[in-house]
Amino acid sequence: MTDQEVPADLARLWRLPASSRLGRPAELDVDRVVRAAVDLADQDGLDGVTLQKVSQPLGVTKMSLYRHVGSKDELFELMVDHATGPAPDLGADLGWRDGVRRWAFAIRARYAEHPWLTDVPTSGPPRGPNAISWMDALLRVLRDTGLGLGTQVGLLNAVSGQVRHAIVLARQLEEGRRDTGLSQAQVEQDYGQTLAALVDPNRFPDAAKLFAADVFEPHADQVAEDPADHDFTFGLELLLDGIAAAIDRMGTD
Repeated sequence: MTDQEVPADLARLWRLPASSRLGRPAELDVDRVVRAAVDLADQDGLDGVTLQKVSQPLGVTKMSLYRHVGSKDELFELMVDHATGPAPDLGADLGWRDGVRRWAFAIRARYAEHPWLTDVPTSGPPRGPNAISWMDALLRVLRDTGLGLGTQVGLLNAVSGQVRHAIVLARQLEEGRRDTGLSQAQVEQDYGQTLAALVDPNRFPDAAKLFAADVFEPHADQVAEDPADHDFTFGLELLLDGIAAAIDRMGTD
């Protein structure tokens, strides 16, 4: 594919050089626009990002941004690729399990730095250079598993989906209890005790058994651990067990 065939939005995403023009270089470029938008999102959340607000710290008009960003949706894609950044070096001679685990914790850390990332709708597969670097990093640790590339892509979607879901759930739970002054452990304890009194064992026998147990009571081994960290690790390890089972099946086929 030649530069002329690359769609304009992809050319900007990959920072392909534009055709040279006579005259002075432009004072504004895609990178400055994206950095200003990311700073605004870090401060005010994704809802606070409008082209009008992005233009203000840059000292330009809203309309002038369209020379560098085709639309607000394109700006969001540029912001996501910039904020996630390139994938880190996961280390050499890693087994696939440690590699996937490090990948998941690394991308989770990037989302923690920019919480608004999970508010950006997923409108298609990854296209930017940084997004591709994360794809490449995970495919690399799965390279010697014997799994087909299609299966590896499926695992990429499953792991990244688990990370995103865990972050969204933890944030929503935190927002839900913000006005209560209670910790997540206290919320879960109140939940268990309240439902234990309401759930009729004749109508919901297995749910009643759950609430009658001490599942929602705080345990000594969980006191020092953030419930969000526990839930994230638990879900990730289940996924890793599933990947291990898929690899074992490949070896016996």
